[in-house]
Amino acid sequence: MSVTAAMVKELRQRTGSGMMECRRALVEADADMELAIENMRKAGLAKADKKSSRIAAEGRIAVAQSEDTKNAVIIDVNSETDFVAKGDTFKEFANAIAAAILVADITTVEEAYELKLDNGKTIDEARRGLISTLGENITLRRFQKVASEGGTGYYLHGEKIGVLVELAKADAELAKDVAMHIAA
Repeated sequence: MSVTAAMVKELRQRTGSGMMECRRALVEADADMELAIENMRKAGLAKADKKSSRIAAEGRIAVAQSEDTKNAVIIDVNSETDFVAKGDTFKEFANAIAAAILVADITTVEEAYELKLDNGKTIDEARRGLISTLGENITLRRFQKVASEGGTGYYLHGEKIGVLVELAKADAELAKDVAMHIAA
């Protein structure tokens, strides 16, 4: 069976990979879409393992806070370049990690990698898929959870500076002001 442009387009939409990579995968899988996806997934995991030794020094801070503001988490997710860190896909990934960690009872990054995201994948599986798609090493560097009887608040200054504060009494405006002063 021959590979058509429509098939390549569909595979690109489903995987987020480049056009030539999709075409190559379809040719190798003899135009079998599901086999091509599976082969690309396996190749992506291998790529992710190769890229894991590269330094990921750029990134972004993300915060998740419970509705009652008594619990919050701040995380630091890193990539190799700021170009990737500023992208919507990376931002959504960081926010999903923060939301998952907020509701989990964990204390280490290794435990965080095993958490399930809303899409059913673990953080590590989603991270490896993102590495395959974006072509850069991505890591969850650290996180800090805060629980308070009063309340929590935060301030993000761009993507790289973030402050999370704990207050004895819930006051969103005061929390933001204190966090802003700390960030400054």
